[in-house]
Amino acid sequence: MTHRRVSSRRKVHLALAAFACSVSVAVGADREGEQFLDSIQQQVLSIFEKCRGAVARIEATDVDGKLFGTGFFIDPSGTLYTSYSIGGETRDIVVTLGEAKYPATRLIGDMRSGVAILKVDAQTPFLTFATPGALRIASPVVAIGYPMDLPVTPTFGIVGGFDIKYLGRYFATSHIRANVPVQRGEGGAPLLNLRGEVVGLLISSLDNGSASFVLPIEAAEKVRRDYVRFHEVRPGWMGIVVGPPGTESPRPGAQIDTLVKDSPGEKAGLHPGDLLVQVGAHKIASNEDVLDASYFLTAEDELTLTVLRGEERLAIKVQPIDHPQLHRQPPPAIDFPNGLPLPSMKAEK
Repeated sequence: MTHRRVSSRRKVHLALAAFACSVSVAVGADREGEQFLDSIQQQVLSIFEKCRGAVARIEATDVDGKLFGTGFFIDPSGTLYTSYSIGGETRDIVVTLGEAKYPATRLIGDMRSGVAILKVDAQTPFLTFATPGALRIASPVVAIGYPMDLPVTPTFGIVGGFDIKYLGRYFATSHIRANVPVQRGEGGAPLLNLRGEVVGLLISSLDNGSASFVLPIEAAEKVRRDYVRFHEVRPGWMGIVVGPPGTESPRPGAQIDTLVKDSPGEKAGLHPGDLLVQVGAHKIASNEDVLDASYFLTAEDELTLTVLRGEERLAIKVQPIDHPQLHRQPPPAIDFPNGLPLPSMKAEK
């Protein structure tokens, strides 16, 4: 009888100890969760305070009236990026930075990429850029913009993916799909990593503003490099035609279907049936990769294409040229069926 009482007490003590332990673990988990959330909040706040001074409100006018958007400075002499919809074809552009207002000059607007570059006559704070290719799916990101007439505002989210098409239509190059809610007036806002470096700028909204497509900063920089060199955008063209999506090669790469007569590709010695596996620094695993790589080509800049011809691996140098039927917005350097970019995020009125 005594032995049973001791055993029962021991069971009670063990049960109480287990309960106390579980409570302790739960409390510890709650504290860890709170610490994690506090850490994220502090990091986002730190980025916001560090970067907000280089983000500006932009107002402009088009045929339908007043437009509002966001932009950000990229050097200390007043150069800034914004979306094409707010700075590409508008007039009377005014940039507000803090309490100061500056008339802005448009240096260049590129409808294909959806970016515009403006300039104000002022010394300005500016943002730095992230290393290309460092961003991954689920990377945390922060956008800073001006929703209409509200103060500058941070928005936190994650990278959902990297896409070159949406609803059956193609961007000129791959875009970041950011699960970051977009408010009216935030077109052209910078997207930042948790080091406060720019990874891209907001170009298009999707799903009623619940997320956004973001032009990678290296794609915007392609436009700026062309402007500095040529005072215009100079997409390169090689006269190479690859197959449409869904007609991929059994091996990684993109098969050349045809070559335009007397084009740079034909003159360089490419053949129909060659399998493209690399265009410059861009590796090619599918036909869609060719469209992405072609965005970064510049007329007159020679590059090396790597192709497989049977079992032979060849490195062929090609010098792209301006498209022979150059219009306001030239087609991609390598022709691609249905290769029309999506419309940019509309500036809000």
